[in-house]
Amino acid sequence: MAGKKNHHCFCCGRDESQVQYLLQVKEGFICDTCVTSLYSYLEDAGVVSPAVKAPSKPAKPASQSRKEVTPQKIHAYLDQYVIGQDRAKKVLSVAVYNHYKRLENNLDATDSQVELEKSNILLAGPTGTGKTLLARSIARLLDVPFTIVDATVLTEAGYVGEDVESILSRLLEQADYDVARTERGIVFIDEIDKVARKSDNPSITRDVSGEGVQQAMLKLLEGNVVNVPPKGGRKHPEQDFVHINTENILFICGGAFEGIERRIAQRLNTQVIGFDSAAKQQIDMEDFRAYGLIPEIIGRLPVITYLDPLDETALKRILVEPKNALIKQYEKMFEMDGKKLVVEPEVLDLIVKTAVEKKVGARGLRSICEKIFTEAMYEAPSSDRTVYTVTLDFARKTL
Repeated sequence: MAGKKNHHCFCCGRDESQVQYLLQVKEGFICDTCVTSLYSYLEDAGVVSPAVKAPSKPAKPASQSRKEVTPQKIHAYLDQYVIGQDRAKKVLSVAVYNHYKRLENNLDATDSQVELEKSNILLAGPTGTGKTLLARSIARLLDVPFTIVDATVLTEAGYVGEDVESILSRLLEQADYDVARTERGIVFIDEIDKVARKSDNPSITRDVSGEGVQQAMLKLLEGNVVNVPPKGGRKHPEQDFVHINTENILFICGGAFEGIERRIAQRLNTQVIGFDSAAKQQIDMEDFRAYGLIPEIIGRLPVITYLDPLDETALKRILVEPKNALIKQYEKMFEMDGKKLVVEPEVLDLIVKTAVEKKVGARGLRSICEKIFTEAMYEAPSSDRTVYTVTLDFARKTL
């Protein structure tokens, strides 16, 4: 038996699960939000008489007014979720503060002689050091739409894969299809190093997932009006495009850039130096160009900072200190079942040591914890025990 067909609004593209009402008309289906918008437009044009409008939904309160935000407050907020990385936090705090200060200035400006331009951000650093978490935390603080895009799935327009416009489709969806909110959002493009130019030498074949993607991204980073398919790309070629101006969208690009320390050493005419030494302080635009980023895209990412590799001390703090610390999360899950979880300090040392040996960074801590706590989480809901103590011997056996 065929499944139930999922109908969509022919105006905004949202399906029936995303709207309150979906009305059938001659052209197909239209949602209640689009009907209200069209009626308001006709009222303003004087075509129909004003109607009694239902009270609008209260706007979602921002976690903090942007006018009250300062670089120090942004830094303090990031400290609640990200351990270490003080240099990166400081650079990000200033860049984000200046970006939203620029928006307020350009919106309310009376001095037309000065127009502030945005500064997108490039974060370099090993995997699991907090690049994505930094961007997500800033978006939460400012209460703006936020989306994460993996650059490895993008291809040059016309080839199999996702077009760069799909980045804005996801941001539009996160903003509940509100174009005004979308145009003040934040986009985090991960794995930007994976679209590096494959070679400096000309090739008879197109580099559709490398330099081609970088070229296509220029129009987004620079600030242009982009035609965005609200439901994605090629699957719905008949849909109307949404016009989004990227001038005020903040783009944060992140990548591991493995091996870039050798290019830094070559430029400085020194021996290869690890990133846990002075290399991170010497990183420069020239190094990214040598790595394979085209000059045009580097110029559109003027704010550059590097995240330090995490040592055992930092990883242990990540386990227990932040608001979303892993151990706190597991303790809360046991508490929801009326149980208490006790983790011996030696177990934390084992978890951290395992993460360092496997070179998985902070992101790999959860998979290690899952291996250790799964047996207890399986048993707890059905058991009469009220306290579960994880010992070092037990943890070693499970790993």
